[in-house]
Amino acid sequence: MAETTLYLTRHGQTEWNLQKKMQGHQDSSLTELGVLQAEWLHKRLESVSFDAVYSSSSPRAFRTAQIVAGNNRGSITQMDELKEINMGLWEGQQIDFIQERYAKEYFEFFNSPHLYQPTGSGETYQELLDRSKVAIDRILSLYQGGNVLIVTHRITLKMILGYYGNKTIEQLASLSDIESTSLSKISIKDDIPSVEMYGDISHYDQ
Repeated sequence: MAETTLYLTRHGQTEWNLQKKMQGHQDSSLTELGVLQAEWLHKRLESVSFDAVYSSSSPRAFRTAQIVAGNNRGSITQMDELKEINMGLWEGQQIDFIQERYAKEYFEFFNSPHLYQPTGSGETYQELLDRSKVAIDRILSLYQGGNVLIVTHRITLKMILGYYGNKTIEQLASLSDIESTSLSKISIKDDIPSVEMYGDISHYDQ
């Protein structure tokens, strides 16, 4: 069976990233650096022929996908299932405020994800896994043997890489952080997935 390769990245830096605000399902625009980061990744992937490009339906991810995909921008498919974890009442709030008011929940969000419970109408990590897996399974069923670019978010991408790297939700905390427009790759051959690259930023033009 032909090998399928998923190229996965996080959106570029945003205004709220700079302001240290949680985004989740809310959105903020890419910064000038965020646009540059996407352009750097575009150059890195110029030699790759993509059979499809998928993006979270959040504008910051879709804008990143447009830049990274280049001439493929007209064929970008947006999926709600690839959006960031819903952070409930934390969205739009300063991280310092969240750490002070919801210290236990904030600690568990990053350090004990299997215990984390959202404040307000947010999602658990299991709920994030359930919906993001639906997206990846759908993509894999459509493009067996192909190359697919997927633009998503920090926690969603960490969850996807953890799941296909045989990590439990509890083990996610041990994985490295996901930088803006870092490149990760998952290869699937004979229905066996393998994480070939995790959060690589060697395309950053310092």
